[in-house]
Amino acid sequence: MHKRLGVIGIVVEDLAAAPEVNALLHEFAGLVVGRMGIPYRERGVSVISVIVDGPADALSALTGRLGRIPNIAVKSALTKES
Repeated sequence: MHKRLGVIGIVVEDLAAAPEVNALLHEFAGLVVGRMGIPYRERGVSVISVIVDGPADALSALTGRLGRIPNIAVKSALTKES
């Protein structure tokens, strides 16, 4: 199985969406190496970085589902398959 290592950046623009983001990250916990979330209270957003390691299709599923949550911005940077 080919795996990819990378980081997923998430900006939670509406804090009411945070529980759905956390539930999804919990569902994909097997891919998560670590995560850091910073609330930026002055702007009313939270920024989360998630280090991931797993099959490309599973990582795509995670980022795709995150991207479908309203008021969430998602970007990922992944290594080539190894």
